[in-house]
Amino acid sequence: MKNFKIFSLFILAMIGLNSCETDDDVIFIAQEPGEFVLTNTILPEYILTASTGSNLGERFTWNSADFGVPTNVSYDLQRSIIGDFSDAVLVGTTSGNEIAMTIGQMMAAATEAGLDANPATPEPNTGSFSVRIRAYVGGGGSNTEKFSDNKTISVVLQEAQTGGSEITKSTWGIVGSGAPNGWDGPDVPFYTTKESNVIVAYATLVDGQIKFRENNAWGGDYGDLNGDGVLDQDPDNNINVTAGTYKITIDWTDNTYTLEKFYWGLVGSATPNGWDGPDTKLQYDFNTDSFKTVVQLKDGELKFRMNDAWGGDYGDLTGDGVLDQDADNNITVTAGYYLVTANFNTLEYSIEPTEIWGAVGSSTPNGWDGPDYKFTRDFSNPGVWVLKNITLVDGELKFRMNDAWGGDYGDLTGDGVLDQEPDNNIAVTAGTYTITLDFSDAGRPTYTMK
Repeated sequence: MKNFKIFSLFILAMIGLNSCETDDDVIFIAQEPGEFVLTNTILPEYILTASTGSNLGERFTWNSADFGVPTNVSYDLQRSIIGDFSDAVLVGTTSGNEIAMTIGQMMAAATEAGLDANPATPEPNTGSFSVRIRAYVGGGGSNTEKFSDNKTISVVLQEAQTGGSEITKSTWGIVGSGAPNGWDGPDVPFYTTKESNVIVAYATLVDGQIKFRENNAWGGDYGDLNGDGVLDQDPDNNINVTAGTYKITIDWTDNTYTLEKFYWGLVGSATPNGWDGPDTKLQYDFNTDSFKTVVQLKDGELKFRMNDAWGGDYGDLTGDGVLDQDADNNITVTAGYYLVTANFNTLEYSIEPTEIWGAVGSSTPNGWDGPDYKFTRDFSNPGVWVLKNITLVDGELKFRMNDAWGGDYGDLTGDGVLDQEPDNNIAVTAGTYTITLDFSDAGRPTYTMK
């Protein structure tokens, strides 16, 4: 296995002391060395994993560049594999003094540099590339420019682990008017379990009907004509369901199935809805066979419970990271944005600071001042975030992390590809939307609004 060595991310910057003259004979005075510098604190090491690709890697900040006269200045964050920036790639652009670089963007550069997280391959999981801040007046092709100072970041491209939860997506799924995507799909997936021939799905359904089919295709699909809990392929065998969140289990040894109301949630003074609920729902992550959510918490306490109901709820009396059902075991948390994970097989849990994407703008319910309407992670698809059923008015919006500017995304050309160009607010018409952000391709993040 390859060792975790330091993978150097160089923040290369050269102070360009440009004293240049426009056609109008305006003289730009060179800035004193050290004034246009990066000001953010660099961590000793950054761990890069594919599952956290949309999280913040580093937020770069700097002092304003001075070109000698009052003028609008733009800033580019560039990266280079070679190191001399003859191969410079634009990471982001802003007119402010900070740009965020996601873990996914760092990993994209690492992949381009030939790095590999697979311990079975000869390619290293460490290496180096460079980034710098470019300041300029006018358009992106302007020669009136300066560059910031140098910084070095050490990161580790975490090696892929073998084994894992041993849970995989099955070929079967849930389709129908009661399913999230209707009769056209894509279907809600089932997952394998540690029991042979038993698969399970976790789905939020609406009043309607469902069936089970393989590979999102008709032919060989199953329903239940007489409602006896045994699957069949008879005509008119759609299964009636009522709205709710369910665990659906199929046992192919005897073609039986069950639907049970089932979801784990967070409740407490620290959660958005307090002790009375409804609880903040956790989603199933088959990659780790655990339940997770991203959530903004307040100073306070929380517990885990099932189906918004008391009895069998969990806390942590000793603070050892293992859930228990002891008395007075509320979990104390401080305000912030968190990834909450619970494995109810081992009773291990974690509450880790994270970045949460949100929608902000004149078209959103809270306007440009926020708080933003928060997306949820699709834990079955790393890098994908979903915001369901948001009601928008005529106006504009953008996407940003943790209610903060810097590293925010819009779409300048309206091509469905997210960018950080100036004046890239997304125009929307009034309606109710489901918005999906996809950072799985860090070099070309996309979004949809339906």
